[in-house]
Amino acid sequence: MFSKILIANRGEIAVRIIRACREMGISSVAVFSEADRESLHASLADESVCIGPALAKDSYLNIPAILSAAVATGAQAIHPGYGLLSENAEFAELCEKCGIAFIGPDADLIRKTGDKDAARRTMREAGVPVVPGCDRIDDPSRLREEADKIGYPLLIKASAGGGGRGIRTVNGPEDLQNAYATASSEAQSAFGDGTVYMEKFLSPVKHIEMQILCDRFGNTVCLGERECSIQRKRQKLLEESPSPAVREETRRKMMDAAVRAARAVNYVNAGTIEFLMDSSGNFYFMEMNTRLQVEHPVTEMVTGIDLVKWQIRIAAGVPLSFHQQDVRTEGHAIECRINAENPKKGFTPGGGKVSFLHVPGGPWVRFDTALYQDYVVPPFYDSMIGKLIVHAQTREEAVRKMQAALGELVIDGVEHNAELQMEILNDPEFKAGNYCTDFIEKRGYA
Repeated sequence: MFSKILIANRGEIAVRIIRACREMGISSVAVFSEADRESLHASLADESVCIGPALAKDSYLNIPAILSAAVATGAQAIHPGYGLLSENAEFAELCEKCGIAFIGPDADLIRKTGDKDAARRTMREAGVPVVPGCDRIDDPSRLREEADKIGYPLLIKASAGGGGRGIRTVNGPEDLQNAYATASSEAQSAFGDGTVYMEKFLSPVKHIEMQILCDRFGNTVCLGERECSIQRKRQKLLEESPSPAVREETRRKMMDAAVRAARAVNYVNAGTIEFLMDSSGNFYFMEMNTRLQVEHPVTEMVTGIDLVKWQIRIAAGVPLSFHQQDVRTEGHAIECRINAENPKKGFTPGGGKVSFLHVPGGPWVRFDTALYQDYVVPPFYDSMIGKLIVHAQTREEAVRKMQAALGELVIDGVEHNAELQMEILNDPEFKAGNYCTDFIEKRGYA
């Protein structure tokens, strides 16, 4: 087992990983930008190192600075969290060259699955259903021909990256060229790769993802699904597990497909297979995420399995201590992302000083955050400032528990979206569990 791990991230996920390290008897090293000098993750870790100015490109994406901090502090491994460098193959490769374990899959696997177009081909060959579409578009003159084969509406999607960037909806031929140009430009800017592919736009549809764990000895387990259909501009707002819309027969098929997908690429560590599911229960592979997901706590709540600790164990060469038949899910869990933004003002992101903070309590209520009283939320990073998670024996009880927790949450001094989350929970369509990815859009939220 590692004796010291550097966390190449910030905010709530850095705090989450530091706590897991502490429980495992592992020393932790935090890295922080100048803007995060007073951050919780920098003070909680056993050691902390400043790696650059406020902007992420100069600090949290500064690979030489992060690796230098790891070498200087004697860290044996680096946990990348999610976002930032978590799916950066170059970073994983450089970690290996420096003799530092990367807590995640190796660089070749990240490259292989990070190319969404190549991943689709791999899954198709493995017998995993994929959304009808075409492979990578290298020649723009082929756009019209391929689009006519697929049929409208369709999506143009970046071959690299994720997070909803580099994606455009095309409703007809007149939109095709402009959508291609903007999607390709955004992909080039965000991921350094402007290539795109196209697939059929399925609507209405649900976004269901399967959590997997794979060790270095060929053991692969699936920990069930997360329902992630409450989204705004393809950014998730609320997640729950299990999905209220997935029948047991479909669940088994989807879990089998997720395991096949993982084995098709010889996956190692924690990963997520994302699917789209239509109203008839047909499901299609969308992409594979080679990292910890923001919404991982709902899976932890229903399975009792600590995903971060298992990420660390697997990276250290420890085999899984359980098999698929040992995995049991119990009850229902919901997560609401608390973002520093104002839904009534076009979701304008904000920051500011937390003048008063009250965190909800009670049995099976969890608030993952890096906030504390008088903390100043910096304006340079992602707007998410916390994740409120609850667990109960039934979905109905979990909804009521989340409503109570949201009502108790107080974050004065910083605008946030807790009221919107309460509106979602009160919506009849949400309560019925038959909502789709257009839920937020249909209610007039841009």
